[in-house]
Amino acid sequence: MARADLSVSSGLFAGGTELVLQVSGDADVACTVRPLADGVAEVRVVPAAPAVVTVAWQVPCVDTTAYWSPDSNDHRGLPPFWRRPRAASVARGAPVGCLVGAGDVAVCTFAAGEVVRPVLVRTGVVEETGDFGFSVEHHAEPERALVLRLDLSGRPFPHTCAEVAMWWGADAVPAAPRVARMPAYSTWYAMQQHVDAPGVQRQARLAAELGCQAIIVDDGWHTDDRGRGYGYVGEWEPSPVAFPDLAEHVARVRDCGLAYLLWYALPFVGRQTALWDRVRPYTLAVKEHMDAAIVDPRYPAMRDLLVAKLARATGEWGMDGLKIDFVDQFAVEDPPEPGPEADCASVSEGVHRLMEQVATTLPAGALVELRQPYVSPALWPYATMIRASDCPLSPTHNRQRTVDLRLIAGPLAVHADMMMWHPAERPERVAVQLINVLFAVPQISVDLAAQTPEQMAVLRFWTRFFVEHAEVLQGGSFEPMRPDLGYPLVRAHSAEQVIVGRYAPVPVPFEPGRGLLLANADDSTTVSLAPTRPCTVDATVLDCQGGVAERRRLALDEASPPVEVPTGGLLRLE
Repeated sequence: MARADLSVSSGLFAGGTELVLQVSGDADVACTVRPLADGVAEVRVVPAAPAVVTVAWQVPCVDTTAYWSPDSNDHRGLPPFWRRPRAASVARGAPVGCLVGAGDVAVCTFAAGEVVRPVLVRTGVVEETGDFGFSVEHHAEPERALVLRLDLSGRPFPHTCAEVAMWWGADAVPAAPRVARMPAYSTWYAMQQHVDAPGVQRQARLAAELGCQAIIVDDGWHTDDRGRGYGYVGEWEPSPVAFPDLAEHVARVRDCGLAYLLWYALPFVGRQTALWDRVRPYTLAVKEHMDAAIVDPRYPAMRDLLVAKLARATGEWGMDGLKIDFVDQFAVEDPPEPGPEADCASVSEGVHRLMEQVATTLPAGALVELRQPYVSPALWPYATMIRASDCPLSPTHNRQRTVDLRLIAGPLAVHADMMMWHPAERPERVAVQLINVLFAVPQISVDLAAQTPEQMAVLRFWTRFFVEHAEVLQGGSFEPMRPDLGYPLVRAHSAEQVIVGRYAPVPVPFEPGRGLLLANADDSTTVSLAPTRPCTVDATVLDCQGGVAERRRLALDEASPPVEVPTGGLLRLE
C-alpha cells in the first residue's frame, strides 16, 4: 500500500500554538485524537495493514530545565535530537518521557500504550529551531494500533507520570504485599559468591533483629566456583558443600521471621553446564565474556526448561519468592530468525510469555523482584518489587534511580540497590546512605556481625523509621523536586504528615497544621525552613543514631533563623 504522511491537529497547545502531529507509515493510516482532560489527549493511529508507524511532534524549548525518562542514566540535561533512538520493550525500558520546565512542571509528558513489543523513541533539542522534538515509532497492525498519551497541561511532572501509570493500568494490578515494602537484607555486596548455610543464617538472625522482613540470597548458592562468571548457571542445583540441605536451611531462616528469596540469572545457561549442548540450537546470543548463552524464549521447550528450574525454589525448597536477574539481556539487537519449533516471531512476545509462565507456575503470593532497566508495565502482573540498578556505595545514584522508579513503578514496591559501606565508615555517613533511599525499600548488604555499635545504632534507628512511616514514605503523595539537579529535595505526604529528604542546602517548605519529619543527608547542617505562614511549633532534633540532640519551641516566619540538624539526623516539627 502507499506510504501515508499526515499532519494532524492535536487540540493541545504548547507556547500558545496548537500542537501539530506528523503521522507517517508504510501503509495508509487513520489517526484520531481523543481529549482526556484539559491539556491531555490520547492519539490513536491505525494502519490499513501491518506497517511501521511514526508519530512526531515538536514543542518550543522555552523555560525548560530537564528531560526525564526512566533510563536516562542519571543525566538530566536536554539531549540533542540527533542522538541514537532508544528502544523500549518488555525486556528493557518503558515508552515514557517528560520534558520538564521551570517550577518542575511538565511541558510535555508522553507515553505509548505498546509495552511488550519494541517502541523506538527519539527525543531531543532540534538545533535548527530551538524546539524539542519527539518521535515514537513501532510496528502497528489494524488490530494493534499505535496509541499515545500526550500531556501538555503544565501540571507538576510527578503528577503527570503518576497518571501515565494509571493509564497503563496500575489500578488493575494488585498492590505489592506489605512484606515487599519492608526493609530487606541481601547477601550480594556483603558476601558476594561466598554464601553458605551457616553464614546466611547468621546474617538472617541479625537482620531480623534490625527489623528486616526478607532476605535475598544472591549468586553463589548454585556452585562452588567463585570466578564471578556465569559458566555454571542454568542447572540451578544447590551447592552440596555450601547448602547440603537447602530446604532445611530455608526453614531455619524463615523461623527467624524472614521471607526468603533466591537469585536466578534467568536468561543464561553456562558453557560449563550439562545443559550447554542441549540449549545451543535455541539461543539468541553467546556472551563470551560471561561464559554463557542467552536462551531464546520464543521456543516453548526453552520456556518450559527455564520455568521448571525456577519453580523448584518455591515448590521443593520452601522459598517465598525469586530475585529474577538479567531480563534485559533478552533484548539483543539482531536476534536470529526463529526455527519451526518457535511459537512467536518476536523475542519480546517470547519474554512476555516466559514471565507470565513463571508467575502462573509460582504459588499465589510469591515475591518476585525485578530490576532496572526492565521496568515495563507489561511486567507488573508478574512481580511484586523492582530494584534500582547496581550502584555500589553511590548514595546519589541510588536516590536518583529509586525516585525515577517511584514515578512509574505503578503497583510495585521500589527497592534501593543494596547498600554497603567500608568497615571504617562513620555512623553519619551510613545514615546518609539510608536517607538517600528514604522513599524506597532499603536493602542492607554488609556483614552485620562486623558492624560497630555506632553503625548498628544507626541501622536500628533508620530501619525502624522506614517501618513506622512506610505508609507515608511509600503510599503518600510523592513529590520529588528539581530533576535537573538530581532531586535535591524529595517529599511524601499524607493529610497529617509530611516527610522530607534533604540532599542539598536548599530551603525546606513547611505547611503549619501538618507534622514535618525532615531527614538531613547533606553536609550542610543549617536548615532553612520556609513556612507558608507564621506559626509556633515544637521542634525535636535527633542525631543519626536517634539520640535527642535538642528540644525547643520555635517561632517560625519569613525571618526565622535556620535550625541546626546534624548530617544523618532528623528534625521533627509538631
